[in-house]
Amino acid sequence: MLSFDDTICAIASAPGGSARGIVRLSGPRVHEVLKACVEPDVIARQAIAVRGQVRVKPPIGWLPGDLFVWPNSRSYTRQPTAEFHSFGSPPLLAAAVQTFCEHGARGAEPGEFTLRAFLAGRLDLPQAEAVLGVIDAVGRRPLEAALAQLAGGLSRPLARLRETLLELLAHLEAGLDFAEEDIECISPHELDRALQDAEAMTVRLFLQLGSRTTATDLPRVVLAGPPNVGKSSLFNALVGRSAAIVSQHPGTTRDYLTATVEFGGVKCELVDTAGWAAVETSATVEHSAQEAATSQRERAIVTLLCQDSTVPPTIHAAEMPGHGALLYVCTKCDQARGAPSRWMGIETSSATGHGLDNLACAIAHAVAAAASEAMVVGTAERCHESLHGAKDSLRRARDLNRHCAGEELIAAELRLVLFELGKVAGAVYTDDILERIFSRFCIGK
Repeated sequence: MLSFDDTICAIASAPGGSARGIVRLSGPRVHEVLKACVEPDVIARQAIAVRGQVRVKPPIGWLPGDLFVWPNSRSYTRQPTAEFHSFGSPPLLAAAVQTFCEHGARGAEPGEFTLRAFLAGRLDLPQAEAVLGVIDAVGRRPLEAALAQLAGGLSRPLARLRETLLELLAHLEAGLDFAEEDIECISPHELDRALQDAEAMTVRLFLQLGSRTTATDLPRVVLAGPPNVGKSSLFNALVGRSAAIVSQHPGTTRDYLTATVEFGGVKCELVDTAGWAAVETSATVEHSAQEAATSQRERAIVTLLCQDSTVPPTIHAAEMPGHGALLYVCTKCDQARGAPSRWMGIETSSATGHGLDNLACAIAHAVAAAASEAMVVGTAERCHESLHGAKDSLRRARDLNRHCAGEELIAAELRLVLFELGKVAGAVYTDDILERIFSRFCIGK
């Protein structure tokens, strides 16, 4: 078990040689360690930066650099902290670490600086995971998602949601306390509206999981809609080859088909699915096809809701299960003979290519917008089950309220929601969870 009363030290800059390197210290004895081997002696009550040097073993002698000191709880770890910036030579930085350790510090474990920041309340768990996301980012979009999460892109709405639910639970419990006095703290209508708003906020957080479950997964764009509206033809036109079987008979697509495509510099995975029917089918093959299509829509970051422009619309977005941003697409516009479209959407023709460039541009913008709100991969993997459970509990709470099942049962569901959201924020955690998260960090972070 790590002791947070120790003063820790590690190289905090990236491995390898560079023009600049950083050695970081944090803990209650930072000033004593610096006083023993650093000139000048720095005594400060607020953050300070000075030119200094560290006395290391011969043949190096004095190692010059810049010393930054945070002597109080306003540091990253909320402990006295210092950084020594010098030449980015790995042997020189290692010699500085050795000197600090000889004078009272110990080598830091992987992620120990960020773990101390989390335990001190400087960061919540999603922000701590975002630090790892910044380190591991292999492209601009993953880096932007990690930086947005580090800046509170997930923490702020999560905190607002938890505060809203705590206030709602307080109203319910107050009503239970005064049940015999016929005092109504919140009406069923007000409760339903509040639960609906909370469910919408939870669904939005759930959607921030995006379509990625591993670092290598691409954003998923799914073609959906009724049978025989031209989804497979549109899939082939966007992919640029005949990847999907096309037929005039409805229900030709029985399984989903995927292809990696790039629209406007945004790479994604395009998925063609079986036509969705509102009527439940008992046929084994059709039922399996519907389940596969629903599964793909639930994992989509963007859904292309397709409708044949030559016939009246047979399905609406509210009727179709799934998640993610929606783009409405009118297919077979070349067969409409110049008549105005019967519903609003991006007009396309797989036969002539009409509208495909506009659709590709819209997909690129939708994927980029959704990706900017996505969680880092580690957070998505950890939070999926908790957010799903919170979403289900809120739905049950709304059903209980509509059936007048009793405020004590609704309150019980809200406590479950708050528990699951507490796990997402890190207000509820175990040593195993922290070990699993912070063991992936590198030393010095």
